[in-house]
Amino acid sequence: MTEKAKGDCGALYNAIFDEKLIAERRHCKGVCARFNNTDPNDIEAQTAILRELLGHLSENVAICAPFFCDYGYNIYLGHHVEINHNVVILDGAPVTVGHYVLIGPNCTIATAGHPLDVNLRRQGLEFALPITIKDDVWIGSNVAIMPGITISENSVIGAGSVVTKDIPPNVVAVGAPCRPIRKIPNCITSNSAIEQRDDNL
Repeated sequence: MTEKAKGDCGALYNAIFDEKLIAERRHCKGVCARFNNTDPNDIEAQTAILRELLGHLSENVAICAPFFCDYGYNIYLGHHVEINHNVVILDGAPVTVGHYVLIGPNCTIATAGHPLDVNLRRQGLEFALPITIKDDVWIGSNVAIMPGITISENSVIGAGSVVTKDIPPNVVAVGAPCRPIRKIPNCITSNSAIEQRDDNL
């Protein structure tokens, strides 16, 4: 069984020293570099590179450079997704992002983790668990999302949070570790920016 196949099964696998995975990551870094150095006004060129890089790219997706990932082909983006500057996705396992999702700057979405046993780490072993971000989620700036997490529909993750457990739908969640602090009403009708603001975000 290949190291990649082990990882796909949720087992520990050798990502650090396996030559095939090293080559895949190097290729991905090269594609990311081309994207990050493309004129931001050349949307057609940027989109072509993203289609080469990602596992799935729907319509009306905006990714601001610089953007970084490990493999690219494990990233699946729904339509009307906006990813701000300096987002890092460590996609050893699938990262599935729904529709109308907003991801703020300087966020890390990490499917990868390492064993607690130092001897296993020295062997280059790690694991990767899928991350799912469902429709209409807003993730504030400087958020870290840990392996195996699901963030459910319509929820908002406050800036600077560290998400270590699944987040239910329709909540504002903040903190390190991130926890729901209140429900979001079904409809907020005010057009006032002040009234729409949450001081916890």
